[in-house]
Amino acid sequence: MSPSESIRFFSEKEVANHCTKNSCWVLTGTRIYDVTGFLRIHPGGEALILSRSGKDIRTEMEGPPHRHSGNARRWMEQYYIGELDTDGSADEIQAVRERKKTQEHTVDEEPSPISKCSQVNLDTDLVDWRKPLAWQVGNLGEKYETWVHQPVDRPIRLFGNEFMEASTKTSWYMVPAVWMPLVLYLSWYCYTTLAQETTRLFASTDYSFLVHKYSFPLIFVIGMVMWTFIEYCIHRFVFHMRPPAHNYYLITIHFLLHGQHHKSPYDGLRLVFPPCLASVVIGSFYLLLTMAFPEALGVSLFVGGLFGYVVYDMIHYYLHYGSPQKNSYLYSLKAYHVKHHFEHQRAGFGISTTLWDYPFNTLIPEQTF
Repeated sequence: MSPSESIRFFSEKEVANHCTKNSCWVLTGTRIYDVTGFLRIHPGGEALILSRSGKDIRTEMEGPPHRHSGNARRWMEQYYIGELDTDGSADEIQAVRERKKTQEHTVDEEPSPISKCSQVNLDTDLVDWRKPLAWQVGNLGEKYETWVHQPVDRPIRLFGNEFMEASTKTSWYMVPAVWMPLVLYLSWYCYTTLAQETTRLFASTDYSFLVHKYSFPLIFVIGMVMWTFIEYCIHRFVFHMRPPAHNYYLITIHFLLHGQHHKSPYDGLRLVFPPCLASVVIGSFYLLLTMAFPEALGVSLFVGGLFGYVVYDMIHYYLHYGSPQKNSYLYSLKAYHVKHHFEHQRAGFGISTTLWDYPFNTLIPEQTF
């Protein structure tokens, strides 16, 4: 039986019965989607979808207040399960099947740079999902940029080696568990060291002044602000670099660093940095700051930045899996980050804050029509 002949049809009564957290269906016209698995990660919160369960959501998709992007609509196709049988007529059923068949034949001819976002077809995708992806993506060449921004709702396996694969996965709670004890210890160390009143800035000049212990909270906050700038720069210039189409190794590195996150944005074990990898970057900033400033001052800036990093990773995880209250700061931040993934991959590089998107002109418009 061909795919076009295996379309399932549901009555209006059947659709109306699926209006709970355990089973939530919505419609666009006669097309039915089982969005149960999407409730938790919906940018607007699960209550917004539940209130429209069993109903036609075309008006909400078109907006206002928010018109969903083409990529968001393609993402939704992953949850398509069948058609609404309005009167059971043979002509209507045949028309739906013909429409489905036409879509299947034309999907590869779609002129949009971002192709239809749907479940991975193991037989036709550009990579073999039955094998580790890390060593395959470099062969995509000029097709990589388009492919990596066609998000899928499935986990990614990077390496065949079990140890290497495990080292790329991290539960969210590992970040505060590893780094917050260090933040607390270094904060105590900096405060007690500054309390000795031996730390002076510009000590070898006539303009030296004492760095007082009561200035530690301010230095800590400055360190946090410094982190937000570093976060922006890393995300924009490293994670979103455009690897040359002919360079297998740069494409592979890009995919390992960040491309895999855009390909599978809801892979829950790859939303925060593994501590081993993060320690290399964190250690580098520690050395840089302690060489540029007196030790206690440099460490004070560093510990503020380290705390900023922990906050950043926790916010990033929450933006993907949390359900913030409507009209809250995190609610708008989540909508902003979702736009970055599905609509504006070359803008919206701030994650914990949009502060630096303003001066560098990479702010995502509030509405996209």
